[in-house]
Amino acid sequence: MRLSSSLAPVTVAVAVALVVCLPYPARPHARVEARQAADPEPFGAECRTSVRGSHVVAYCHNPYVGIDRVRLHIECDRWWDLDTDSAPAEVEPAMTVRLTGRCWKEVGSAWISHQKG
Repeated sequence: MRLSSSLAPVTVAVAVALVVCLPYPARPHARVEARQAADPEPFGAECRTSVRGSHVVAYCHNPYVGIDRVRLHIECDRWWDLDTDSAPAEVEPAMTVRLTGRCWKEVGSAWISHQKG
């Protein structure tokens, strides 16, 4: 009996040493759950552009809360005709703006750029 009672403390010490030394996956123990990244706020006016001959007209309506700064860019078809960029126009929430521009001859392409205001 004396042998088994002397082995008990040694067995407990070896078991504790094994438990402490064994690797385990590190996990955060935060009491608060991690927050999900919020969806970005919708932004950007909806624009309709029309080309008639050498004239370009664009209507931009902003259905969102933030202000959108829009510009009309026109690339003319002829190499000697100057391409143009309009001044920025602020489209406030629930508002519509009209942008116009032209080339001397044919219009190659026209597009709208957006910037948060």
